[in-house]
Amino acid sequence: MTGVLALKYRPETFDDVIGNQDVIEVLKNQMSGSGQPLSHSILLHGPTGCGKTTIGRIIARTLGAEGGDLQEVDSADFRGVDTIRDIRKQSRYKPLGSSCRVWILDEVHRLTNDAQSALLKELEDTASHVYYILCTTDPQKLLPTIRGRCASFQVRTLTEKEMKKLLLKVVKREGESLDKDVYEQIVQDSMGHPRNALQILAQVLAVDDDKRLKVAKRSAEKQSQIIELCRGLIGGAPWPKISTILKGLKQEDPEQIRRAVLGYCQTVLLNDPNDQVASVMQEFIEPFYNSGHPGLVLACYSVLYAEE
Repeated sequence: MTGVLALKYRPETFDDVIGNQDVIEVLKNQMSGSGQPLSHSILLHGPTGCGKTTIGRIIARTLGAEGGDLQEVDSADFRGVDTIRDIRKQSRYKPLGSSCRVWILDEVHRLTNDAQSALLKELEDTASHVYYILCTTDPQKLLPTIRGRCASFQVRTLTEKEMKKLLLKVVKREGESLDKDVYEQIVQDSMGHPRNALQILAQVLAVDDDKRLKVAKRSAEKQSQIIELCRGLIGGAPWPKISTILKGLKQEDPEQIRRAVLGYCQTVLLNDPNDQVASVMQEFIEPFYNSGHPGLVLACYSVLYAEE
């Protein structure tokens, strides 16, 4: 049930979106004709689970693309130049039944250099009936020329107030009610990510009232483990302690852990220049998409023992 609410309450229109109102207003104005014309190449960037792909789908639907005229490509799985060549070939055909054709390229930074070069050529000579929506958590991995060809929008995580609004809305529609401390726990644990919040909420609503706070706190335990990991790496804790923490996080998404560590270290570094914190960030700067949990373990080990 963990993903049910996230799918059920995924925004269908711009008016459904909570948060990122600056981005939403610009897009609405451009698409209504009251602002600058909408670019045929759009870059949506921001943390995992903050709504980039959802906004991309809303843009596509608002443009009128549906059915076979709306294509989504996960660049993590189809990252080679042949994928882009196939898209370029298909883009030459007129829409099947819509007013335009739209390609949403998710995790686009994972395209190979050759694939990015091929994509750049397409962005430089896009047909009038075609739109490309690029979504990425790491825009710096894209060619500067690709970034320069796109209208760029940063999609941010939700504030506590926005997250509470989202949770209240979903809980009401589900015909449920929650205690204040349960709401606060979910807001704290979700770290501004609506998808995370709705996944936690789904677990909470699946149990009896008297067990809901306990279920919500499970995510807090995971979060506390990540904070303990950060403190251990920065403080040079012995490997057995770090190893124990990593074993407790084995079932969690290593990429989410990586970003949480970077966020924690960024806060520390901005307030207190520290070479050890910088060393941790250096080891965690590259994604763990391919290496997974082993990559996380190696990064932690390298922080503590790389210079020995």
